[in-house]
Amino acid sequence: MATRGIESQVLAQLGPLTITEPVVITWGIIIGVAILVKIVTRRLTLEPGNLQTVVEGIVSAQEAAIRAVAPGYERRMLPFIGGLWIFLVIANLMGLIPGLHSPTRDLSTTSALAILVFLSVHWFGIRSAGLKNYVRHYLSPSPIMLPFHIISEITRTVALAVRLFGNMMSLEMAALLVLMVAGFLVPIPILMLHIIEALVQSYIFGMLALIYVAGGIQSHHPKNSESEKEST
Repeated sequence: MATRGIESQVLAQLGPLTITEPVVITWGIIIGVAILVKIVTRRLTLEPGNLQTVVEGIVSAQEAAIRAVAPGYERRMLPFIGGLWIFLVIANLMGLIPGLHSPTRDLSTTSALAILVFLSVHWFGIRSAGLKNYVRHYLSPSPIMLPFHIISEITRTVALAVRLFGNMMSLEMAALLVLMVAGFLVPIPILMLHIIEALVQSYIFGMLALIYVAGGIQSHHPKNSESEKEST
């Protein structure tokens, strides 16, 4: 676990573009996950080994969670929601590596994730109901409700970003303070607290994203589902 300050370290400056540690770690996670997925899916068998069994278990658990919130849309939503969960778990646990910080304790990272969720809500909603029906929802039951719908979308996006940022930053600050006071006499409880909190925050953010996306789909097109399309 890193012990320097909570500010993001600047690694390079390319004109107006500043490359910070969270940016590098984020891209490292994305590339690492992409390589791992490529390796795992290259040799799938009917009799899975240990690694394939673990991966299938993770995918099945994600599908079950999506199915519980948005029945019939698990195949459509799994790539985004499942990928978001995997990224968050790894990103939140990066702070356990000496010399590194979790990129999710940086507001720019959590803001980018929240914006992705915001855009995904509208993408899935328009894809499900069509642009005309989707926009009509924001004008019902009266066009006067439009500003309130817009404010609601913005505030929940901001809250999504700030919640994860605040929790992860406070977690690392608390761990840093304890280590400064008690030294390394109590490393195991601190590590366990970090792991549990990191997993909890990953689950909460992913579930909120799932609920928001499912709400965007079901509120505009409640009777249409992927399962019904497949049956026809």
